[in-house]
Amino acid sequence: MFEWNANQYLKFKNQRTQPAIDLVNRICVEQPKKIIDLGCGPGNSTAVLAERFQAAKILGVDNSADMIATAKDNYPQLDFAFCDIGGDLSGLDHDFDIVFSNACIQWVPDHLHLLKNLMGLVATGGVLAIQIPFNFSEPIQKIIDEAAFGNPYLPEKRPYHVLTTGEYFDIFSEISDNFDIWEVAYNHVLDSHRDILEWYRGTGMRPYLSLLPEEQKPLFEQDVLNRIIQNYPVQSNGKVLFRFPRLFMTASPK
Repeated sequence: MFEWNANQYLKFKNQRTQPAIDLVNRICVEQPKKIIDLGCGPGNSTAVLAERFQAAKILGVDNSADMIATAKDNYPQLDFAFCDIGGDLSGLDHDFDIVFSNACIQWVPDHLHLLKNLMGLVATGGVLAIQIPFNFSEPIQKIIDEAAFGNPYLPEKRPYHVLTTGEYFDIFSEISDNFDIWEVAYNHVLDSHRDILEWYRGTGMRPYLSLLPEEQKPLFEQDVLNRIIQNYPVQSNGKVLFRFPRLFMTASPK
């Protein structure tokens, strides 16, 4: 399993936090008392929840020691704990008014099983709220796959756990009578092509970089950067638009 780097992730804190803000603003639970932020990372999404629901008791959990340590340093007034949501959830309470997850479950396999487990954490009248990257048809993802192809240290293609919109609809139709699924494409304004590389160093490239010998990493990154330059045009003001679709889902238990 690769390690997370909170400082690298936070280089694009504002852009990474905006989907969490947008998801929180779609939650209609009145005066929630207990909230859990699954895959809280460095605590930026947990802070969004705390700002919106100031009277609630909020717990942020993550399976990265570095992320949890950074969250505790940045938000000492909030509660954080280690938890792998792809594993045994029996140690968590099962009466949260809001079970929230921003850009996390794409790393966890078997979403049918996972979403049933997560819904089991939601109290009656509560809501499960999830956002995941939905960018696997975008140039950046194809670029990384192409750069990895044929490299003896890397798998032919990284396994992806994200399902189709229709598959998520079928899952929620089974476990909820009240759910919504929608997609938003963000156009992030970045200063340069290298910013796209830096963005993916913090997330999507980590499974690849973790498998490469140290001397191979700069070569792989340069190959990715060259392909980024070819696929993302520079705008008239010198900026680069980085299109990033995301899928949002909210559901209440039956």
